[in-house]
Amino acid sequence: MNEILRDIVQDQIKKDPNSYEIGDTVKVHQKVKEGTRARIQVFQGIVIAKQNGGVSETFTVRKITDGVGIEKVYPLHSPAIDKIEVVRHGRVRRAKLFYLRDRIGKEARLKDRKPQQKKA
Repeated sequence: MNEILRDIVQDQIKKDPNSYEIGDTVKVHQKVKEGTRARIQVFQGIVIAKQNGGVSETFTVRKITDGVGIEKVYPLHSPAIDKIEVVRHGRVRRAKLFYLRDRIGKEARLKDRKPQQKKA
């Protein structure tokens, strides 16, 4: 029974590796169906958390619009997620950035991560 379940799960997992990390600003391109029409909706924000692993892996993206914080939790391997595009790499020192919920304006910004240098 476990082998059958494992085969089903492996078919659902996306093959491409994820290039985003906690603190990165990302654009999530999500497929939205409205009646008979389908379109791509883009949500841009900071990744504040990653949960679980495998087929049930999710990530939380937060943005502030008109002074109101909006958070969305996306299942990573969902067929509704078209692509995840990294806009900026933020420098963070922790795995969950829930402290950003209490901050507004300039204090909610993250510093840019320096590009990693290759050792010679």
